[in-house]
Amino acid sequence: MSSPELKKVVNESGIEIQPLYNEQSVEDSGGIEFIGEPGEYPFTRGIHRDMYRKRPWTMRQYAGFGNPVDTNQRFKFLIDNGQTGLNVAFDLPTQTGLDSDDLRAEGEVGRVGMAVDSLRDFEIAFDGIDLEKITVSLTINGSAAILIAMYLAMAEKRGYDIDKLRGTAQNDILKEFIGRGTWIFPVDASVKLVGDTIEYCAHNAPKYSPVSVCGYHIRESGCNPAEEMAYAFVIAKAYAHEVMKRGLDVDEFSGRLSYNFNIFGNLFEQVAKFRAGRSLWAKIVKEDLQAKDPKSMWLRMIAGGGGGGLTFEQPELNIVRGAYYALISALGGTQTMALCSYDEAYTIPTEYSTRISLRTMQMLTHEMGLTDTVDPMAGSYYMETLTNQMRSKMEETMAEVDAEGGIVEMVRDGRVQAKVSKQAYQMQLDIDSGAFPKVGVNCFRIDEEEEKEVEFHAYNTKDAELQVDSLNKIRASRDNDAVAKALSQLKADAKADVNVMPAIMEAVKAYATVGEMTDAMVEVFGRYQEPIRF
Repeated sequence: MSSPELKKVVNESGIEIQPLYNEQSVEDSGGIEFIGEPGEYPFTRGIHRDMYRKRPWTMRQYAGFGNPVDTNQRFKFLIDNGQTGLNVAFDLPTQTGLDSDDLRAEGEVGRVGMAVDSLRDFEIAFDGIDLEKITVSLTINGSAAILIAMYLAMAEKRGYDIDKLRGTAQNDILKEFIGRGTWIFPVDASVKLVGDTIEYCAHNAPKYSPVSVCGYHIRESGCNPAEEMAYAFVIAKAYAHEVMKRGLDVDEFSGRLSYNFNIFGNLFEQVAKFRAGRSLWAKIVKEDLQAKDPKSMWLRMIAGGGGGGLTFEQPELNIVRGAYYALISALGGTQTMALCSYDEAYTIPTEYSTRISLRTMQMLTHEMGLTDTVDPMAGSYYMETLTNQMRSKMEETMAEVDAEGGIVEMVRDGRVQAKVSKQAYQMQLDIDSGAFPKVGVNCFRIDEEEEKEVEFHAYNTKDAELQVDSLNKIRASRDNDAVAKALSQLKADAKADVNVMPAIMEAVKAYATVGEMTDAMVEVFGRYQEPIRF
């Protein structure tokens, strides 16, 4: 009697999974050439020799809502509970370059993040926070040049040496065109602004990371895990080429590029994704960009639970999912970890849910042995084979992008957006049909789920009113002649096609607003018009 045929298993990246792996599997997939040792090229096993044995990952929960006063209170709550870094959420008006009193901002001020209009808001939000002990990540893109300038100006005003100041800005506008939509300027002008921030920081704030390339949102928008990494790498290369054509050597800035990656789905595929990505990025920087400094080749990343993996149904299961996401992040060798909270599928996280996510990460460091040894997955026949195969998949995607004219050209005419959207649609069809299993959603459902009290983060119109009132006070108390002069210089520099960051810094210090600075640049650059493809 013959045994039943085993079901074929293919992971999201398109790799067929075998029932058994052995030494020959590793050899057939490419061998052990890329494994190496931790802290040594090609860094598959981690960018530091001792990894978490020497220092655990930074815990950086995403936080920010309402006005800067509210956000400052949440920051201090997180720090008091053991968080070691801050990851700032901004509201949609701030992300798209609108002031809080703009009619287009109505109903959105402070809704999904902190409202910021001027330097004064940064002064309030970070009051009482030691910027040398707590590094800050700004999750901002379209208006990133302005918000980076505000952060640097705020730190300088408080007496910090910005030559030594550490921190990060997401500032990845190409993935905004692909995955989220908070763009402002056309593609070429947007890439130019990213280049301006990299160039400015290389000369004035060399320890600051002005770009965190965000595969995270591309994954959330429909890409598979291998494509998430591949698109992030072609985007990073586009920014690198933008800066190198200005005369900067790759070793002057590459070490300050960082990444933000997503985690949901198959545990082994996700860990292999990070191990493969580290070695591939090192190879790209060394061979394609011709870097000499090994630190320029490091893939420095924040990785945590992706909101796309959470479910509205049976939300307590998201606590379990979050624990697995944290495990994957640690096994994958991240430098910084952030976990979506269990209620994030339907609301801004409460202090209670945020603390559970923070405690989950703390459990891994203090109870579960994740900091005891470096890269505990190394040497597994399955893991090393899958790592090699994931690297090959990433290279295939990057080659396809190059063959189609490069990522900037593909974003400019909407081809990559259309491809990712199509994949997202297919994934939803697979979830609806049950072809892609999701516990609590299309399998192991509770037909009549008991109704539970769900705590929503209510939108507070009073917060928006207070923010507009604060903005009006700033406009009345500042030197408006200095503002007008600074905005005029910003517009002139934009027209002259020179680096606009020095002019933005001066405008920020004069308390020009986000909307005023954005409008000055829109007059020169114009606004992006999204191409529609069918």
